[in-house]
Amino acid sequence: MMPTDITAATTVPLRGGTSGSVSAAITRIDGRPVVEVEISPDAKQGALTPRDGETIAVAAQLAFEKRIPFVAYVASSGADIEQGLAAVHGWGTAARALVRCSGVVPVVIVATGPAVSGPALFLGLADLVVMTEDAYAFVSGPHMVRQFTGEDITNERLGGAALHARTSGVASLVVPDVDAARDVVAELLSYLPINTDVEPPWRPTPDPSDRLTPELAGLIPETATGSYDVRDVITGIVDEGVLLELKADWAPNIVTAFATVAGRPIGIVANQPQSLAGTLDITASQKGGRFVALCDAFNLPLLTV
Repeated sequence: MMPTDITAATTVPLRGGTSGSVSAAITRIDGRPVVEVEISPDAKQGALTPRDGETIAVAAQLAFEKRIPFVAYVASSGADIEQGLAAVHGWGTAARALVRCSGVVPVVIVATGPAVSGPALFLGLADLVVMTEDAYAFVSGPHMVRQFTGEDITNERLGGAALHARTSGVASLVVPDVDAARDVVAELLSYLPINTDVEPPWRPTPDPSDRLTPELAGLIPETATGSYDVRDVITGIVDEGVLLELKADWAPNIVTAFATVAGRPIGIVANQPQSLAGTLDITASQKGGRFVALCDAFNLPLLTV
């Protein structure tokens, strides 16, 4: 049963009497409601039963209907093979419900351990992906790679957090552990509205919006072949010099970040002269394009440097 009033309660469990690896609840982050899902690896390495898929689907559907963010903490070996096609169908139902949330409410997926097979694909459906350092994600694991290619490869080399941060671009941020992940999820959501129909939350700042930035003139190199770090320009412009850079290690020739100006959250896209002289290749264009789409969906003004 879905609750109709979520404004007063701190935590509202969803499908609390349902057994399985998945738990879900409406909770609050910095006072704002979110739907939070957790796939625990404690039972059968987080294998997803048909009921688990239904729980995720119910949670995503509720996030869509109530127009509140969806956050999931994932550590799962995939669909429960003992449940056969029913488990795969449950995962498909969850994925379909999650797709409906796209562009309507923020979707943040946190990989806290293995995300194998179907759960790995959840990462591709998210607006923002956070991975802990010991997490890994892939559709087919090292055994399948060894069987078809003869190459021995570890979980980390095939789909570790470092690989997804530098090579695939799946990970928006990599953090040490689950506690750090919860902190960074709160930070990410602080820049976003709870849904596409409202403005991002304004935050108070002691930084005057009309201050001058004469120090930026000193960053310009004396020669046309000189270089500088565009992040120094950005920190000189935004409130209190604070920015949250996303996918910093992937396509570093373009910088994508959240910050605030006069207390209002904004998205920033900037060419980075320190990498490939700031030129745009295919990977950088993909990185910038997806970030711009995210900002467009959730009403963030863009600062282009």
